[in-house]
Amino acid sequence: MLYLLLSGLLVAFSAPLLHRWLGRYVVFAMALLPLCIFVFFCVQVPQVLGGSSIYESINWVPDLGINLTFHLDGLSLLFALLISFFGILIMLYAYGYLEKHPLLGRFYLYLTLFMTAMLGVVTADNFFCLFLFWEMTSISSYLLIGFNQDQKESRTSAWQALIVTGAGGIALFGGLILLNLATGESTFSAIINGKINVTSHILYLPALLLILLGCFTKSAQFPFHFWLPNAMAAPTPVSAYLHSATMVKAGVYLLARLTPVLGGTEVWLISLTAVGGVTAVLGALLALQHTDLKAILAYTTISALGLMVMMLGIGNALAVEAMLAFLLAHAMYKGALFLVAGAVDHSAGTRQIYALQGLGNSMRYTGIAATLAAFSMAGIILFFGFIGKELLYEASLENPAYNWLLLGINMLAGVVFVAVAVLMSYRLFWYKTGNPTPLQHHPTPYLYLPPLVLGILGLAFGVVANILPAPVLERAASSIMPGKDIEVELALWHGFTPVLGLSLLTLLLGYLLYRSLPALHRSAHTMKGIYRYGPDNLYHKGFKGFLKGAKKFINTVQNGYLRMYIIYIVLFFCGMLLFALWRDGLIVNLRLRASILDDIRIYELVLFVLVIAALLYILATRSRLTSIVVMGLVGYSAALFYILYGAPDVAATQLLIETLTVVIFVLLLHKLPAFWYLSHQLEKYKYISISVLFGAVMTYIVLLVQQNAVESELKAFYGKASYLEAHGKNIVNVILVDFRGIDTLGEIIVLAVAALGIFALLRLNPEKGDKP
Repeated sequence: MLYLLLSGLLVAFSAPLLHRWLGRYVVFAMALLPLCIFVFFCVQVPQVLGGSSIYESINWVPDLGINLTFHLDGLSLLFALLISFFGILIMLYAYGYLEKHPLLGRFYLYLTLFMTAMLGVVTADNFFCLFLFWEMTSISSYLLIGFNQDQKESRTSAWQALIVTGAGGIALFGGLILLNLATGESTFSAIINGKINVTSHILYLPALLLILLGCFTKSAQFPFHFWLPNAMAAPTPVSAYLHSATMVKAGVYLLARLTPVLGGTEVWLISLTAVGGVTAVLGALLALQHTDLKAILAYTTISALGLMVMMLGIGNALAVEAMLAFLLAHAMYKGALFLVAGAVDHSAGTRQIYALQGLGNSMRYTGIAATLAAFSMAGIILFFGFIGKELLYEASLENPAYNWLLLGINMLAGVVFVAVAVLMSYRLFWYKTGNPTPLQHHPTPYLYLPPLVLGILGLAFGVVANILPAPVLERAASSIMPGKDIEVELALWHGFTPVLGLSLLTLLLGYLLYRSLPALHRSAHTMKGIYRYGPDNLYHKGFKGFLKGAKKFINTVQNGYLRMYIIYIVLFFCGMLLFALWRDGLIVNLRLRASILDDIRIYELVLFVLVIAALLYILATRSRLTSIVVMGLVGYSAALFYILYGAPDVAATQLLIETLTVVIFVLLLHKLPAFWYLSHQLEKYKYISISVLFGAVMTYIVLLVQQNAVESELKAFYGKASYLEAHGKNIVNVILVDFRGIDTLGEIIVLAVAALGIFALLRLNPEKGDKP
C-alpha cells in the first residue's frame, strides 16, 4: 500500500510535465493511476471478505515507536474502492470540464495529490500516519478550492476551508496524542484487538471532545457546516469528488473507525446524535432557500452527513448497517448530480434553476443520468437509495430512545431530498416548455458518461443489492463493531411494512414540497436577517477582526525603527531570563561576590572609570563622529581587559573588529540619515532604564554562572585532544576549526549571505528608479 501512495505522489507531481508532453492524451495517463489502484483493491476483496485483514508496516521514526503502518479491512476497503473508482470518473470528467484550461496539468496535480491523501487516511493504522494524510487532504483541498486564484470568491473560500478544517486537524492531533497516552498504543488495530478500555480513563473525555471537533469540522457538522457550501466556488470536479463522495466523509470514516474505541458512552451518544440531527435538519432547511444548483446539492450533502453521524451516534448494528448503505447510496447519486450540475453550467452558462428548463432534448444523456441519480436520491424502489432510506427509517424506529424524534429528522431530510431530486431531474430536463434554455455548446462524452455510469450503478446496486454491495458492507460493519456477528441482508421488498408506508409518504410530501418551492424561494429573503448571527458571518467578522488586530500589531512592532526592534528583543530576552530565575529560585550571594572587589587593581579601576565616562559622554554628545570615536574607545578598553586577563587572541579579534567598525562608520558617515535627538526628557529616561535593566540582568547572570560553576570534563578533554589529536597549540582555534568545524562553516555561510545582501543594497540607486 505504501508503494501505491508513493506512486500517487509521483504521478501527482509529474502531472504538469505529462500535460506538456501528452497534451490532450494526458487524461488517459491520469485516469490510469486510479484505475490501477481500483484494480489492486478489487484483487484484495476476496481476502477481506474472507475475514482477513492486510497489514503493512515500515519503520519511520523507530526511536519514538512511530511507523508507517497501514491496515486494510472491510471499512477501509469500502472507502478505498469509492475513492479510487470515483477518481477514475473524475479524472475523465475533469478533462471535459477544463479541456482548454492552460493549467489543466496543475489541476491534475492537486486532484491526484488529494486522491493519494484520502487513500492514506482510510488505510493508515498509525495515529501519526493518519494525521499526516489528514492534513494533506486539507492542503490539497485548499489548492483545489482556490484553483481559480484570480477570483476573490475562490481565494476567500479556500482560506475558509483551510482555516476551519486545519483548526479541526490540530484538535484531532491533540485528541490522538491523548488517546496514545491513555492506551499506550499508537495504532487503531492494537487498541481494538487488545480490547483496551479507554472510556474509564481520565483522558477519555478530553480526547473524545478533541477528536469529535476534528471530525465535525472535516465533515461539515453544525456549527462548522458553513465552509462546505462556500467551497462550491471550486470547479465542479472538485465539488463532486471532495465535497460529496470523499473528503467530507473522512470525518464520518474516522468516527466509524473509533466507534469500538470511544463509542458506547452517554457522551458519545448525545454528542453524535444531537450534532448529527441538528446538522441534518439545518442542511435540509437551508437547501430550500437557494436557487443555485451546486448550493442546493451542497446543503443536502450537509444534511446527509448529519444523518450518517446521527446513525453512528445510535451505534447499534442496524444503525451502522443503515449508515453504510446510505453512505454508499449517497456517494453515487450525489456525485452524479454534482457532475450533472457541472455539465449544465458548462453547457448553458448558468446554474440558476429558474434560468434553466427544457434541457432534455439538447442534453439527453445528461438528463438520463440526472433522472437515474434523482430516483436513487428520492428513494424510488429498484434503486439503491431506496434501500438506504428504508434502513434509516428502520434504524430510527427500532432505537429504544427518541425513536420518533430520530424518525422525524430522517423524514424531514428525506422529504427535502425528494423535492431536490424532482428539481434536478424533471424541472431541469423534462418539464414541458416552449422556451427551452439555449446551450452555448453541447456536452462532450467526458461530461455525461461519468454521471451516467454512477446513475446506472445506483440502479444496478439496488437490483443486485444482496449479491454485490451487501458482502462489502457486511465486512465494513464488522470492522466498526468487532466481535459481533453482523449479517447484512439488503432487499428491495420486505412486504407491506410501516417503513414502506413511511417511504411512500415521504415521496408524496416531497412532491408537494417541490410544488411549493417557488413560493419558498420568493420568501427566502425574509430569512437573510438571521444569517447575521450565523456561524459564517461570525467567521468573517472574526477573520476581519483578526486581520485588523494583526495589522495593528505588526505596525506597532515592525515600525521601521531599529531601536524599537532592539528594545523588543532586549525586553523579551530579559523577561524570559527573569522568569527562569524566579521559577528556579536562583539567587546570587551578592556579599560573597562583592568581596572580589577587595583585590581590584589600579589599572582595572582606571579602565572601568574610562569606560563609564565614555558611555556617559555618548549620552550627552550630539555629534555622530564623536559618538563613533567614543564607541571605539569603549571597544578598545574591552580589548585591554582581554589582554590583562590572558586572552590575547580574543583581544586581537576585538581590536580588529573595533578598528574595522570605526573605519566603516567614518566612510559611510555622509550616507547615514540625520542624527536623531530625543524630543522629550521622559523618552531619554525610558531608553536609559531599558539599557540599565539589560545590563543588570546580564551582570546578574554572569555572577550566577560564576557562583554555580559546573565542573565539566570537556575542558580537560579539549586541553589534551587539541594537541595530541588535532596537532594544534591554540585550543580556541582547534575547537573552532576541528571540533566544531560544521558550526564554523555555518557561521561563515551566514556571513557570506549577509555580505551578499549588503553588496546588493549598496548597488541600489534609488535616484535612478531602483526600489529603496
